[in-house]
Amino acid sequence: MTDTLNEAKGIAEWIVGIRRQLHRHPELMYHEFKTSQLVRDTLDQLGIPYIHPVAETGVVATLGKGDGPCVALRADMDALPIHEETDVPFRSEVKDLMHACGHDCHTSMLLGAARLLKAHEAELRGTVKLIFQPAEEGGAGADRMCQAGVLDNPKVERIFGLHVWPGMTTGQVAGAAGVVLAAAGAFEITIQGKGGHGAMPHLTIDPIACVAKLIVELQTIVSRETDPFAPTVGSIRGGEAMNVIPASVKITGTFRSLTNSGIALVKQRIQEMSLGIATTNRCQATVAFPIQEYPPTINDESCWAVSRKAAEAVVGLLVLAAAWNLPCHQPLALLIVGGAASFWLVNFSYLMIFPFPMPPSMYAVKLAHESFAAASFLLHGIPFGCLIATCRRLRNQATAD
Repeated sequence: MTDTLNEAKGIAEWIVGIRRQLHRHPELMYHEFKTSQLVRDTLDQLGIPYIHPVAETGVVATLGKGDGPCVALRADMDALPIHEETDVPFRSEVKDLMHACGHDCHTSMLLGAARLLKAHEAELRGTVKLIFQPAEEGGAGADRMCQAGVLDNPKVERIFGLHVWPGMTTGQVAGAAGVVLAAAGAFEITIQGKGGHGAMPHLTIDPIACVAKLIVELQTIVSRETDPFAPTVGSIRGGEAMNVIPASVKITGTFRSLTNSGIALVKQRIQEMSLGIATTNRCQATVAFPIQEYPPTINDESCWAVSRKAAEAVVGLLVLAAAWNLPCHQPLALLIVGGAASFWLVNFSYLMIFPFPMPPSMYAVKLAHESFAAASFLLHGIPFGCLIATCRRLRNQATAD
């Protein structure tokens, strides 16, 4: 494993260069045109065949002899509509867009793994698919890629993904078998009343008062009806003047659960509460759920066992598995972060792990960006991906099971 890590260090400048180029040019879901082009140009340079387009901008590359077991490695490519406020030389050059979730790191790490795997392609006992996914941030890109058949021909037996995480130090990997990411959805509620002057509220039907009651009531879904994972109101919009009661108010937010049945219940209760409270306050409510709900991400037990061994083999990385579910341990927060990775779960063994910290500019835009000339969090992710991609190890693990 030391040899693989040394190989990754040997292409450090190349890897960091790709990541910083991606960071400069963030693109939103299904508009990852330059990102997809960079991925394809790099694969062309490496002599790795691929299929494109898949789900608009997605890319699927293939390594190996085409026989034996098939393993997939997955990375997402899209950015977020956030203005970057860091002062690093490779900060975003696109107004109000930023790689604030680390997908530039994921893509560059997968390209780094592609380069190393290509150099050892003759040693692969099977097939490795490299999946570059669009639209993780709310666009259900993974679902569209699955529908397009990327897990077939040859059939993927196991698929692995990772996500950088800011609450950990370099050299740590968090993961576990079972649920690691919550199911997630979003809502938009518009409360329609009757506007008027603030001096004559009795002549209005105040949607603000109605929304205030609704927001308080929505919290009881968390405190009285379900486990405390949903919902969260993220925005309230209504009115322009301080002395005018608006005709309507709109609130948006998200809701989460650790089960599909839980997400369905929360969705139902949001609808029922919105209509009921609006009626009680002489208003009308329109409730919409603008995105496809993400199911929970549930790690396959055998995949986690393989990945834990791989993580331990990468310069003795500390694997945080036993403490995953302890309330005092920060990785618990991962449970309520919804992830599109869950769409890869259908009929396949899947694993999502969380290694190494991402630079602060990708976590909170008001924090100073740390210097990471060594880019160790990038470099360690590459041999880790290479190791779990080797079909020999997976075959051995299957035999042991």
